[in-house]
Amino acid sequence: MAGAKMTDGAEALADPQNTEPATHTVLTRLREMIVTGEIAPGTRLRAEALATQLDVSRTPVRSALAVLSAEGLVLYNMNRGYTVRAVTLGDIYDSIEVRARIEGLACRLSIEQGWTEEGLQPLDELVARGRAIVDRGEWSEAIEYEWYDCNWIFHRRIHHAANNLVLRHAMRMTILYPVFGDAVRVSPTVAAHVPPRARQIAATVPPHIVQSQTDHENLLAAIRAGDGEGAERLMIEHVLRTKARILAIATLR
Repeated sequence: MAGAKMTDGAEALADPQNTEPATHTVLTRLREMIVTGEIAPGTRLRAEALATQLDVSRTPVRSALAVLSAEGLVLYNMNRGYTVRAVTLGDIYDSIEVRARIEGLACRLSIEQGWTEEGLQPLDELVARGRAIVDRGEWSEAIEYEWYDCNWIFHRRIHHAANNLVLRHAMRMTILYPVFGDAVRVSPTVAAHVPPRARQIAATVPPHIVQSQTDHENLLAAIRAGDGEGAERLMIEHVLRTKARILAIATLR
C-alpha cells in the first residue's frame, strides 16, 4: 500500500493551489512519499536530486518544497535547506481533531451553497460503489485500497462543494498520514505505536469499514435533506472515529 497513488478521479478533484500543473503533481507525489515513510524523517530534500528522481525540472520541486514547509511536513534551515520533519503520534491526533471540524464545516457550507441533482449523482455513485464493496464481504489489501479510493473522492467532492478555497488549503495542512488506506496499517507513525497483529489484513470486511460506509450513507441522506447542522455533526463524528480507533489499538501493546 505504501506505493499506492490516488486515482485519476481523485487527482481531478485536487486543489488548484494557483500553481502550474507540474508543481501540483510534484507536490502531491512528495507529500505522499513523506507521509508513507518512503522518504524518512530527517532526510535532506535536495531539489536537484528530487527533480532527477521525479523526472521534472527543479522549479516545480522548489515550489512544492516551499508549500510543504508551510504545511509543516518539512523544515527549512538556512544552512541545511529542507529536511523531512518527524511526525509524532500526537501530531496525528491533533490533525484528526482539526480535520474533523474542518470537514464538518465543509459539509454544512456545501449544503448552504446548495446541491444540485447533477452534483449529488457522483456522491450517490461513490456511496453505492462503497456499499457494493462492503456487501461482497471479502477483504484484502487491494479491496482496502478500492474502498479508501471511494472514501477519498467522496470527501473531496464535499470539500469542493463548500466552494471555500481557504477551507481547502487548511484541509491540506491536516494530511499528516496517508488517506488511501487504513492509517493503522499504512502510516509509519501510527504503525510504530500499535501491535503487529493490528496491522494485518483481515479476510472479511473490518468493523471500522462497515461503520464508515454507514456513516457515508447517513451523511449523504443528511445532505439530500438539506440538514446542514446534522451533516456537520455526522461528519465530525465520522472523522473522529479514526482517532478513537487508533487510541484504542495503541493501548493493546
